[in-house]
Amino acid sequence: MTQHLCPAQQDFCPLPTPPASCSDPYGVSQQRLPRMQEVRASRGQGQSPSRTGTLDPSRVTLLVYVLAALELACLFMQSSVMPYLSRRLGLDSVAFGYQQTIFGVLQLLGGPVFGRFADQRGARAAFTLSFLASSALYLLLAAACSPALPGVPLLFASRLPGALMHTLPAAQMAITDLSAPEERPAALGRLGLCFGVGVIFGSLLGGTLSSTCGIQCPVIVALVVNLLGAILSFTCIPTSTKGASARAQAALPGKPKASVFDLKAITCVLLQPGVLPVFLVKVICSFPSGLFMVMFSLISMDFFQLEAAQAGYLMSFFGVLQMVFQGLVIGWLSSHFSEGALLRASVLVFSVVGLAMALMANVFHLCLLAPGLVFSLCALNVVTDSMLTNAVSASDTGTMLGLCASLQPLTRTLGPTLGGLLYHSFGVPVFGHVQFAVNFLVLLVLWRQPVPPKMDKAW
Repeated sequence: MTQHLCPAQQDFCPLPTPPASCSDPYGVSQQRLPRMQEVRASRGQGQSPSRTGTLDPSRVTLLVYVLAALELACLFMQSSVMPYLSRRLGLDSVAFGYQQTIFGVLQLLGGPVFGRFADQRGARAAFTLSFLASSALYLLLAAACSPALPGVPLLFASRLPGALMHTLPAAQMAITDLSAPEERPAALGRLGLCFGVGVIFGSLLGGTLSSTCGIQCPVIVALVVNLLGAILSFTCIPTSTKGASARAQAALPGKPKASVFDLKAITCVLLQPGVLPVFLVKVICSFPSGLFMVMFSLISMDFFQLEAAQAGYLMSFFGVLQMVFQGLVIGWLSSHFSEGALLRASVLVFSVVGLAMALMANVFHLCLLAPGLVFSLCALNVVTDSMLTNAVSASDTGTMLGLCASLQPLTRTLGPTLGGLLYHSFGVPVFGHVQFAVNFLVLLVLWRQPVPPKMDKAW
């Protein structure tokens, strides 16, 4: 049986080619070399590969970054007021955990479906839908703040639009479509700057506005910003950022219209050659650190003995580190080292940091370990996202990124229960032991694979 090797995935053993009904359900060849030639040819003519009309691709990319930063800032504004709103409505920590779990489960289920919707309907529809869903969430939250309305039911109802709130995966899809493979890690890494801006300004604005103007003020500001984002998305984002080959495939005469909820088609994306091994590495390596971050609020109070303000400063420190590493360092490293080498480096640093976490005794030790932890997380996410989007066809990048976006909600769903059990039974060092053991085993597997030569920039 013939096996196909993806240039970005040569450091993994490829899977056997799936049946034609799965890997290429309509009998359409999806070679990526013509796609890259098309991208370079369109750039040489000064046009976007998606033929966005008079819109400059660089301006579209800049707008995508701005929209992602706005959505993330609103999300962290909402996160900063949710505990206080829950307490004001008389909810205890268990009920607060329930609503967090509901939000995580909805995002977990909605991620792959939203990604497939973005592939079929285009970037404009994806961004607009995400911002409208966010607007609905903040509208319900604003209503829950009103004493004249039933606050608790509205608070739980506000979690429902979370299934369609996926602005960051939509931004990743657009950046992926508008960038060449060799430029993709740096382009995706710049979204880390957006995340850092969201963490810092969103948390700061949420606390400041709620203290000076009331708990309802940050929610109303977030509602207005998301409505503005929906308008900008509908008027300024091109209908599709996909390449011409992907659009031609979608428009083939006689081709049956696939459903957005087609689970078989979503599963087939994972079964394409070279995809599943990288996806499993992403899931396995990031889960231990995700458990630690899920339990961080409790650990900061009990183990590190931090006040709320001090914990906020520490989170801002993490946000600044993410901006630096993901926005600047990862892009520079990707231009000098192969993706396979960066993936191994991230897993190696994860292992070392995990071993050190098992020995840390105070918050100063955590601050010393923070750069290594943030570097590992940023490198792992950026490199695996780049490798996975390179491994699938242009028409499936949104679905693939939607699957990747489900990993964080999965951690938020399983993390509180599993992390709480581990913390209660073994204490903080167990998170370091688990992180070291898991990543060291993955590193042994990766080390046996040959390191591919650096991707040729002229490819």
